[in-house]
Amino acid sequence: MTEDKPITMTDRAATRVAEVLAGEPQGSMLRVSVLGGGCSGFQYDFEIVTEKGSDDLVLQRDGATILIDEVSQQYMPGAVIDFADELIAAAFKIDNPLAKSGCGCGTSFSI
Repeated sequence: MTEDKPITMTDRAATRVAEVLAGEPQGSMLRVSVLGGGCSGFQYDFEIVTEKGSDDLVLQRDGATILIDEVSQQYMPGAVIDFADELIAAAFKIDNPLAKSGCGCGTSFSI
């Protein structure tokens, strides 16, 4: 599914992921998952890991590595992973074309 509509990361996201991973053990990667729950039915989860699963999508750019498991990929075809550093908060943001609505926390969505 993600081959037709690839999941991508922006330069800002790559820069921030690389900064975060620089303080972690060698070989660390950021795992992005979609879990049930949150304010709107689904939520994104971000976790630093050192092992890649056999079904993981691997996004690499400028020293940053993001992993997305096969089940989560089904909920985010064509998504763009970004990082926003705004006056009130700095956070990873995911622009997901499947999300019909979201909530103020920025990590919860419905489809």
